[in-house]
Amino acid sequence: MKRAELARRERNLQLGRRVAIPASPDEAVLDAVANPHGDTDYCVRFTVPEFTTLCPITGQPDFAHFVIDYCPARTLLESKSLKLFLASFRNAASFHEDCTVTIGKRIVREIRPKYLRIAGFWYPRGGIPIDIFWQKGRVPAGVWLPDIEVEPYRGRG
Repeated sequence: MKRAELARRERNLQLGRRVAIPASPDEAVLDAVANPHGDTDYCVRFTVPEFTTLCPITGQPDFAHFVIDYCPARTLLESKSLKLFLASFRNAASFHEDCTVTIGKRIVREIRPKYLRIAGFWYPRGGIPIDIFWQKGRVPAGVWLPDIEVEPYRGRG
């Protein structure tokens, strides 16, 4: 992203103003801000323990716990815009795999990180938990990428 484009986008951030939850993921805007440490490789983690979307077949709610790790390049993903983007899935319907990979690809498209990994831990439906993992790029040399640290589903036992 060129400097002039980034400056224009930063003037229109959702941060610091009242913004309604977008009606759909396609309508949501992911904001990018300049990386103040663009000369340094490091990892950023977002943990989303209360994600909700709808099953495309039954319309029933589906719940997931996401862990999103990325190594920024020129821009950072602004967290309020991420929250609004993720909340926009509440009334959208998609399969677990589609939802998880769509989120990862959309973040990559918007901020072009050096590396991104998304782990989606979906709570059981029909007795089967589904875990989805997707990544793009390679972790830069010397960057510590922590373990995901989400326990596999074990039921109530």
